[in-house]
Parts: sequence; structure tokens; C-alpha cells
Amino acid sequence: MDPAPAPPPPFAVHLVSGGSSSPELPLLLQSLAAARVVALDAEWKPRRRGASAPGPVDGASPALPNPPLFPTVTVLQLACRGEEGCSEVFVVDLLAVPLADLWAPLRQLFERPDALKLGFRFKQDLVYLSATFTAALGSDSRFDRVEAFLDVTNVYYYLMGHDRQKRLPKETKSLATICEELLNVSLSKELQCSDWSCRPLSEGQIQYAASDAYYLLDIFDLFHQKVRTEEKCVSTMETSDQHCPQRAIECSSSGYVICSDDYLTSIITKYSDRILLAESDTKARSSRRKQKQKLSTDAKCKEKFDCNTEWQGPPPWDPSVGGDGYPKFLCDVMIEGLAKHLRCVGIDAATPSWNY
Repeated sequence: MDPAPAPPPPFAVHLVSGGSSSPELPLLLQSLAAARVVALDAEWKPRRRGASAPGPVDGASPALPNPPLFPTVTVLQLACRGEEGCSEVFVVDLLAVPLADLWAPLRQLFERPDALKLGFRFKQDLVYLSATFTAALGSDSRFDRVEAFLDVTNVYYYLMGHDRQKRLPKETKSLATICEELLNVSLSKELQCSDWSCRPLSEGQIQYAASDAYYLLDIFDLFHQKVRTEEKCVSTMETSDQHCPQRAIECSSSGYVICSDDYLTSIITKYSDRILLAESDTKARSSRRKQKQKLSTDAKCKEKFDCNTEWQGPPPWDPSVGGDGYPKFLCDVMIEGLAKHLRCVGIDAATPSWNY
């Protein structure tokens, strides 16, 4: 059965693009404070070395003369689910919202042990997000941890029956693949490499960003349902008082019956992890070991070039050998991300369209 195209999220998407005078920012801060489950994602424009970071708009936080070592996060998406099971999605324009208004609420959310945070390989997002706030507000405004974090990759393998005592496969699935397999929803990734520093954001970008956070909650609902079933937590509490908390079982907006309070706490205790950023995570440079390996490899390559130059010649796209002067690359599907980044810098790259 072919997956259905991703429909627009079945609720309003709040675009937060102003300061405290805007009604959306207070609503975001209120939702963050009351949320029990929050799905997180971020977007940024890949930045080549030496390129300047995008600046703020409309009098928001000023950019410092020295750009951050990492790409500047320009969009932050949060899907919040509160005590009553209602969900709201926020797309936060970090180039327009004063970062000083966001830092404390975000840090509090990241460190709250009673609020479950969902993400997909979110450590890189956290590194870039921390660098963005540090560049704008100073070294005391970094984020160094996320408590009570659940990676959707781990959720996927749990739902697929993977033994939690065994190591996860090295080849991880993309979020689009996970949504397709678990939700039968096809997430378009055409806008993933778009210019997220260009303003105003297009409607397509807003919907793309919102969907990435929204479907994390849907995946969590499947996980929550399976955990509840396996632990024999039934909605009536007639025969399973020892498994369910004292409070009554409530229904979330997604239609799944979930246990509140103590039951969510038990999920956090049993299944969640934490993200801790080490000092080395905040430095965009190779380790000494990698540098030594690179120097050794470079020396070997130079020696090879000096000893044997018979193979050298014009590249296949050189006009002298019948090419059109434009480099073209065909990337294997396993390195599809490389093709996307090549296209971002103007190089013609494609991946095979067939399935293996």
C-alpha cells in the first residue's frame, strides 16, 4: 500500500515571529510551562566556512561581528501536549523573536525531569541551538543538557520488536522512512535544504517544519499504546490497579487512551535518556587523533601522487574530452544527504530513483 501524502497538521500552526507584544509568544511560553510531552526539531541553512551568519530582522537580537562556529539555527519547532491531552504546534522564527525572551523558558523545559522531550537525532540540533544563543547572548546562555529525552529512532526499533538489551543497528532510518513505516504517511523532504534564513518563510516551509514536530507526537502515541498494552494497563482499572496510577485514565486528542501523571513518569523513568553536551561538542574542530590520521593519510596520498602520475588527466566533464564543463555526481541512496548538500552549493547531483 502506497503511503498517503502528508496532510496539513489537523490543528492550527502558530507562527511565532514577534516579541512579547505579539500574542503568539506568550501562548508559546504558557504551553511550554504546562506541557507534559514536547516534540522538538530545528532548521538551519548549511553554512560554508567563512560565510557570515544570517542576521536578525526587525530589531531582534543583534548579531555579533564574529559568527558562530556552527550553522545558525533560524527556525525552532515545538509540538506541545499538555495535561488534558491537547496538542499545539509552534514554528518559532529565531531571526525575529528576541532570543533573550526564549532562553530561560527553553532551558527550564530542557532540564525539567517531569516533561518528556521527543526528538530525532536531536543532539546535533542542541549543539547548533546552543551555539546560536551563545553567539547572540554570551557564553552564559548555552544549553548543555536535555533531561527526560526520548529519541524517535529508539521508539521505532522498540515498535519493530527490537530487543532493548541489544545494540541498535548502525544504519539508522530517516524520519521520513520512520513516518512512512509507522504512520503510512509520506513526508516530503524537498524543503529540507531550502534557505531557512530567507524571510518571510513560505507557507510550504512553515507546514514542513510543523509536520516534522507534529508527527513525532503521533509516533509517541503508538509507542505509548504499545507500552500500555504490554504492561496490561486497561482503561477501566477494574483488574489492573497494580499497574495504573491512582488518577483516572484520560484520553488524548489523538484518540489513544493514556494513563496520566504517575504512568507518564514511569515511562520517563524506564525509557527516557538524557543528552549531555561535553566541552568537545561545542568546538567545531577535529580531535588530535583525527588530525594525526588526516596528516598520515595526506602524506601517503602525496607520496602516491609523487610516485605515480600516469592516472591523472582531465575530469570527465572537461570540454576537451566531450564534457559540458559542469560537474555531475550520481550518489548512492545510502548517501542521499550528500546529494542534497551538493545541490545546495550549485552542483548537479542526483540519486537513483529505483528501489533495491
